[in-house]
Amino acid sequence: MSPERCVYIVDDDEAVRDSLAVLLESKAYAVRSFGSGPEFLEAAPSLPAGCLIVDIRMPEMDGLELQQRLTERTLDFPMIVITGHGDVPLAVRAMKAGAVDFIEKPFAADTILDSLAAACSRLAAPSTQDPAKGAAVSKLALLSPREREVLDGLLAGLPNKSIAYDLEISPRTVEIHRARVMDKMGARSLSELIRLALAAGVRPSTQ
Repeated sequence: MSPERCVYIVDDDEAVRDSLAVLLESKAYAVRSFGSGPEFLEAAPSLPAGCLIVDIRMPEMDGLELQQRLTERTLDFPMIVITGHGDVPLAVRAMKAGAVDFIEKPFAADTILDSLAAACSRLAAPSTQDPAKGAAVSKLALLSPREREVLDGLLAGLPNKSIAYDLEISPRTVEIHRARVMDKMGARSLSELIRLALAAGVRPSTQ
């Protein structure tokens, strides 16, 4: 089995592990599941190269800590983070540290499959330089100052109402600016917008 077809799932929820495994195996991926970060970390040095799907919140070791431990041991598994709605700031931190994508629950099958294809492409053609950086910088330059402020709020994981309060504008106005930001950046989802913003060098104000 080629590295591009190996997938490791790390989630403390057995139902999530099982449903993902069924989906991915139906698409000819070789899947192995783990119930915790420490369990995967112990097995990782002897595992074949592959992609990693990790829940951001787990009781023993969360997805961020697992990512950090793997980096410290120079174990490279392109990572997709699964996150709840309130965990966007954590997901941004994971992407800053090298995660390929984050996906908010609940997610559609096509969403996880598309994200996994992007992660696997890193194994097929690893590169230290993001070819999309130049395009992302150009798109970022199209944003107005107010749209940049809205983007900063999104990167911080703030809901529209909180962004509106901070900027002293209405939530409806934030929605309009948000739609313009998505359009100008060419992003179809929040995770894609964050990938582009990080590629362009934007750094969230919250950690």
